Amino acid sequence: MKIPPLSSSTDQLICPNLGAYWKLGQLKNSENIILKSPEKQFLFSPEEGYALRYFVGQFTRDQIQEACQQEFDNTLPPNFVNQLLEKLIDLGILTFDKIEEPEIPPSSSLLKPCLQWINHRDYWVLRNPENVTFLQVTSEDKTLIEQLKISTPQAIIQEFCIPPEHLKKLLQMLNATGMLVGTEPSKPPRKKFSPLQLLFFRIPLFNPDPFLNAHINKVNWIFSQPIAFLVLALLSFSTALGFYHSEAIVYQGQSLVQAYGNSLILPFIFFSFLVILLHEGGHAFTLKHYGGIVPEMGLLFMMLIPAAYTNTTDGYCLSRWQRILVVGAGILVQLILAALGFWIWHFSTSGIWLHTSSFLLMAASLFTLAINLNPVAKFDGYHLAVAATGINNLRGRAFGLYLNFFTGQPLKENPKDLWILALYAPLSLAYIWFVFGFLFWRIFTWSLVHIPITALALLTLWAIYYFFPRD
Repeated sequence: MKIPPLSSSTDQLICPNLGAYWKLGQLKNSENIILKSPEKQFLFSPEEGYALRYFVGQFTRDQIQEACQQEFDNTLPPNFVNQLLEKLIDLGILTFDKIEEPEIPPSSSLLKPCLQWINHRDYWVLRNPENVTFLQVTSEDKTLIEQLKISTPQAIIQEFCIPPEHLKKLLQMLNATGMLVGTEPSKPPRKKFSPLQLLFFRIPLFNPDPFLNAHINKVNWIFSQPIAFLVLALLSFSTALGFYHSEAIVYQGQSLVQAYGNSLILPFIFFSFLVILLHEGGHAFTLKHYGGIVPEMGLLFMMLIPAAYTNTTDGYCLSRWQRILVVGAGILVQLILAALGFWIWHFSTSGIWLHTSSFLLMAASLFTLAINLNPVAKFDGYHLAVAATGINNLRGRAFGLYLNFFTGQPLKENPKDLWILALYAPLSLAYIWFVFGFLFWRIFTWSLVHIPITALALLTLWAIYYFFPRD
């Protein structure tokens, strides 16, 4: 197994994975560790054995050194891992490899001139407004990327003493996001159809950005402080009066269901879709107000139920408070519509179409709001939690925290974020199990009872299609 040459300036190199060739074991009646293969075995101290657990091809020398210092209360020498690597080389377990320049396209050493750096709390975002793509990197990687404007990859590797693979990975990410001259963002590979896709899929319709650019100046007054106080007063008074009339509201709902029954479904869906459209408009205009780009709007289907969506990923470049406002704008629109429906219902004459329609508007606004605020599903509640905590990819990092914990790997997260991640993962997992488990069970039992032959035939045809080789 090969590694780059050892030096004090290459501590950011990823230590190799020994698991493919060697296995760790403990010597009987001893604390010493054995590293063995089918032909050979070598003896190591408990401290060295602990460090070897991290030789899985994922951790740098610095990370392993830090993990060992924590485990053994800072009693190890500062070059402990380097000494271990030298021992592995002397024993013939590892061998040297020479540094080679990564393979990169001829023009990829130039960054597009439109790129913008945006500083956040613990990281930097490289924004590509031309293709509306982003790359989140550390301060160290920011320095390396900036060098691409004035230096060659080989010179950067030598000057900063970094692994060639690290720079190659950065170049691949820049290429995939269309940030290098002459490149476009790569499209995800087309996958075979799975019935799970019916639970959630999108259909892009149009680019609303030109329309928003043409009309944002007409609505910028909405974001003023007087309007904010006015909306706050409206919602506060509406909420108080709504609770006061809660019994009448519940009675009205029951009366409508008894009087109209299933015929209410279509008008309720109509008002729900109207609320969602205005909700998405709130996201789009708020992001545009803060200088963002809204490249796409379209239809969203959840379990074949139609809704709408807005691509607001450019909001990740905003400050935390502005991101909260972009996400919260849609929620605020729903609350305003619910309040509007309540006041029309409250003052209109019972029995007329306006009275019934305003009640349905209020009910649709509150119903979709309740669903949308769920933080363990990837709706606005989730994105609001991401914006408020500043933890991007909250769900993935929460599950990653437990994966690292149960596999004995170092926890790389910020200590002040640990309790949020530790709490979010089990809640999200419970939601997935109970909601989707219940849904799949109902579909399975219904199909088994009503259409067993048809369901089996469709499942067989899909399995043949899905698992049949592409070539």
